[in-house]
Amino acid sequence: MKKLTCHCKKVEIEINVSEPFQKLLRCNCSLCKRKGAIMTMVESDNFKIIKGQECLKIYQYHTKVAKHYFCGNCGIYTHHNPRSNPAIFGINLACLDDVDTFKFENVSVNDGQNHPLDKK
Repeated sequence: MKKLTCHCKKVEIEINVSEPFQKLLRCNCSLCKRKGAIMTMVESDNFKIIKGQECLKIYQYHTKVAKHYFCGNCGIYTHHNPRSNPAIFGINLACLDDVDTFKFENVSVNDGQNHPLDKK
C-alpha cells in the first residue's frame, strides 16, 4: 500500500500498486498537457480515499465523461477517471511521497489529442 496526498495533505488516498509501475504515461490532451503529470492506472479495488473527500473538486470538459479530481484547497491534481474506462483511476505519481518522477525514463504518451471517442 502506498499513500497518495495532495500538497496540503488534506486529501489522502491509499493506493495498492507495486513498483516498478506496470505502465507510466503522460497524456497530450488539452488538459493533461497543461498539468504535465506522469500517471499510472489502478483498478478501483486498489484505490481508497482515506480522508479529504469533501475537499476534492471535479473538473469535467468536452464530453463530460472523464472526471479530473483536484484538491479544492491547494489545487493539486491527485487522480482522474478516464473516459475510455471510467471504472479505473489514473493517479498522479508525483503525489506519492516516496516516488521521484524526475527519475522516470521512457514515459509513453497517450494520444489524447486524437482520442478514439472523438472520431465520428
